[in-house]
Amino acid sequence: MQVSEAKIHVRYAETDQMGVVYHANYLVWMEVGRTKLIEDLGFRYADMEKDGIISPVIDIQVSYKKPVRYGETATVKTWIDHYDGLRVHYGYEIYTGNGDLAVTGVSKHVCVKKDTFRPISIRRVYPDWHEAYEKAKKS
Repeated sequence: MQVSEAKIHVRYAETDQMGVVYHANYLVWMEVGRTKLIEDLGFRYADMEKDGIISPVIDIQVSYKKPVRYGETATVKTWIDHYDGLRVHYGYEIYTGNGDLAVTGVSKHVCVKKDTFRPISIRRVYPDWHEAYEKAKKS
């Protein structure tokens, strides 16, 4: 299983009045992690979009364990938790600057044609991505 890491330097604008990262910003960080994983596998999501294919979130689950605060550098770890040629589930762990587990999550995606929202088979349309995902996914 391949795990990618992305570093996030927490900006003041990402925090709430308590000085901790506002809960919705973790979703953005999960996207940063997902993009990094795709790049680490040798692909670019933007290239897929040029082909008229998008990958919407169909479900997302997040569990908050500890706060991340302004001025810290968080680490987002991302991996392919499940992949079946059509659907992709990405797993996430976000750590505080001290290395404590702050957030866990899973986002579920399917690739669709942008104009019709009809699902496509990654296996058929992007065989190179399919092969890379098969090798990188959690066993």
